[in-house]
Amino acid sequence: MLLLRLFHRRWLLSTLLVIAALGVMVRLGIWQLDRLAARRIYNTRVESQIHEPELVLDAQALQLDLYEMEYRQVQVVGHYLPDAEIVLRNATWQGQVGVELFTPLLIEGSDLAILVERGWIPAEKSANGLRGDFLERGTVIVEGVLRRAETDFNVRLHPDPTLAPDQHRLDAWNNLDLGRIGAQMDVSLLPVYLQRQISGEQSAAPYTKTLSIELSEGPHLGYAGQWFLFAAVLALGYPVYVRRQEESAEVE
Repeated sequence: MLLLRLFHRRWLLSTLLVIAALGVMVRLGIWQLDRLAARRIYNTRVESQIHEPELVLDAQALQLDLYEMEYRQVQVVGHYLPDAEIVLRNATWQGQVGVELFTPLLIEGSDLAILVERGWIPAEKSANGLRGDFLERGTVIVEGVLRRAETDFNVRLHPDPTLAPDQHRLDAWNNLDLGRIGAQMDVSLLPVYLQRQISGEQSAAPYTKTLSIELSEGPHLGYAGQWFLFAAVLALGYPVYVRRQEESAEVE
């Protein structure tokens, strides 16, 4: 029987290697299907929010589960807290290197703040104490979309340092860690941030980037099919190869 030949001493090692390879290929195919399912869930969640009407982020709206409302258009009234603002390194605007400016906004009628991504500023004006040109005093109305930090800033190749004993806060960050940023503030920070959106031409920094949302299913289904096809070819082709080799040996 062919099955016995596959596990004969002559073919045992190669058969075990083929079985292991089949397991890896099938697992990779299932992994791609899992990623496809997660992508579809993400797309459904995002589509449900981008088609919702604009939400006024007032004291009453703060009772909602804002974390589940990523990409919802919002309008919020409050005043900025420049002493608590931070910058995110390694941002570019039209080929120029700089930083993204994030300033907490104390929401009117509440004791909560939301971190606002106000836009790109040049590197030479990014240090604390040099950002005076970007101050917005008094009550402001900000429009934008709610964002989860971990879905936009998920690269952790350069972790932010821990604070030294004599250090009270970090001003420049590599990653948008809302938990750590909120911990160095005197007011409570919401678990989402606001990506400010400005329509029309921008003549001065901070320059806001246009939000781009990718809602395709990606190549996951195709990749899954490829892995399953490779597994099928190997599962069917290997026994045929062994049989032919055995028949050739018998003829000789």
